Amino acid sequence: MDAAALLDIYDEAHDEAISRGVDGEMAHNEAITAASMMLAAMEGVEDEEARHQIEELIAEQG
Repeated sequence: MDAAALLDIYDEAHDEAISRGVDGEMAHNEAITAASMMLAAMEGVEDEEARHQIEELIAEQG
């Protein structure tokens, strides 16, 4: 998956969590989880590695 698609998944999950009243840190964690799960499913990456890749991608956008 390309970075833009993963960032879109992150953004959508983050916005959805915020709209449900979830605080910022928890919304961030939920969004990382959503993007990580998609990366793991689509690319066959192990869960921990997928999460690490998403965290790095988000940090680069900083």
